[in-house]
Amino acid sequence: MIEKQMDIAKELMVASYDMHVHTDPSHFPRAIDDFELLKEADAYQMKGVLIKSHYEPTQTRALIAAKHAQAKCNIYGALALNWPAGGLNVYAAESALKLGAVMIWMPTRDSENSLSYGDMPGDFFSRPPISIYDEMGKIKKEVFLIIETVKKYDAYLCTGHLNIKESFDLCQAAGAMGAKTILTHPDWIRTTIPFETQKQFAQNGTLIEKVWENICSGYITPAEMAYSINLIGAENIFMVTDCSQAHQAHPALEMQKFIASLLSVGIRSEQIAIMIRTVPEEKILGSSR
Repeated sequence: MIEKQMDIAKELMVASYDMHVHTDPSHFPRAIDDFELLKEADAYQMKGVLIKSHYEPTQTRALIAAKHAQAKCNIYGALALNWPAGGLNVYAAESALKLGAVMIWMPTRDSENSLSYGDMPGDFFSRPPISIYDEMGKIKKEVFLIIETVKKYDAYLCTGHLNIKESFDLCQAAGAMGAKTILTHPDWIRTTIPFETQKQFAQNGTLIEKVWENICSGYITPAEMAYSINLIGAENIFMVTDCSQAHQAHPALEMQKFIASLLSVGIRSEQIAIMIRTVPEEKILGSSR
C-alpha cells in the first residue's frame, strides 16, 4: 500500500513547490547545497523551491543558482529578521525584497518566544531576545515599517518563531494594512497553535504552513495533520518539508514521503495538488513573479 502511495506522491510532485528548504552554505549541517537541491527538484519535475537561512538573506544565492544550475525548476529567496540581519531591520527587508525575495520572516531563533525555550541546536552566540512589542506592550514602529515594505513589494510576511499572541497581533496589523501573511509551522513545539485558532487565522486571510519536519520530529501525527487540513481547508494551506538537515533524506524525497503519509490517512490527491501546486503558485508567487 505504501509503495502505491509513494508512486502517487511522485506523480503529484510534478509542477509542485517546496517553499521552505534549508541548504548549504549554512551555520548548521545540511544535506545538500542550492545546486544539488535544484538538480534533485528537476528530477522530480518540481516547479519551484525556496531556500531559507536563519542568519542571512538567501535571494542572492537563489539568483546565482538560477543562473548557473541550468535547471528548469525555479528557486526563490527570503530573509529571517534575526540579529545578523539587524533584527527588526526594515532596510535589510527592503534590500532582500528589492532583489526579488518573496518572504520576510519575523525573528526565528532570536525571537523572545524561541529563546524562552532555550537555545536551539547549533546556536552559537548569546543575544537579547527580540519581541515585536515595545515596553508599553504595543507593536513597535519598526514592525509597521516592515509591514509597509512587504506590502510595497507584494511579498509575504511570515510569523517566524513568534508566540501565538504575537503572531495573531502581527497578522491582524498586517491585514489591516493590506499586507499578506503566513503562519509559520504552527504545529512545531515552540510555535504550537490550536487547530481551531489556525482556522481563525486562515479565515482572517493568513496562509497556513504545514510542515513535514514537524511530523518527523513527533510533534504531530499524520492523522492529526489531516484533521487540521480538513478543518482549515486545503485552499488556505501550503505544504513544505523544512528539510535538508544533515541527518535526513534530501528534500525532494522527503516531500514525496510527506505526500504519501497524508494520502495514507485519507487526504485526497486533489487536496494535495492544491497545497503543493495551486496555493504556492497562485497565492504566494502570483502571476507577477
